[in-house]
Amino acid sequence: MRCLFCLLLLAVALPAAAVEFTPEEILADWDRHSFEGETRYDLVNVDEQAAIHAICNDGTASGLFYREDIDLQETPVMEWTWRVDDTFSDIDETTRAGDDYPARIYVVDESRVLRWRTRALNYVWSSTSEPGTDWPNAYASQARMIAVRGAGDAGDGWQTERRNLLEDFERHHDRSPGRINAVAIMTDCDDTGQDIEAWYGNIRFLPAD
Repeated sequence: MRCLFCLLLLAVALPAAAVEFTPEEILADWDRHSFEGETRYDLVNVDEQAAIHAICNDGTASGLFYREDIDLQETPVMEWTWRVDDTFSDIDETTRAGDDYPARIYVVDESRVLRWRTRALNYVWSSTSEPGTDWPNAYASQARMIAVRGAGDAGDGWQTERRNLLEDFERHHDRSPGRINAVAIMTDCDDTGQDIEAWYGNIRFLPAD
């Protein structure tokens, strides 16, 4: 009995395991979803690391989706790497005509019964907004756009980001979900009609610091 009790204490004390997705896994296992045509996603090697190369032309908009729950109580911090060498020009991202982003990664707290209760956070590499700026999505106000990088960061190589999703859901949607139900990456150019490309690296979900 004493040994069993010690094992239970040890199990409780173990830190939460990180959840990690490599570019290879994302391309092989995540679902493709098209909003308008097909953005091209290829596995490449950039700066001696595997990456997903997103190429958007001909007015396409599609993404790669992971549609399983991720526990935010255990791993609330999302960390990812991405790279953008150029951004869109002369657009207004707060309007439908300008609702395109060289790179974005977003997470969804989905209500499968009450769809209007669904909320999303879109972390975007913005073409016109300063990092730290946020605004409602032009098509769906339940989604909040958050500029993590801007045009001034384009061409600076790989960037690593870390966000506490629980804190961001509380700040932008006044809720603290126990889990998210989907993660996605997307590079789109259907509204602006301008060609664009981006690169995505690993995506990880980590325990809070």
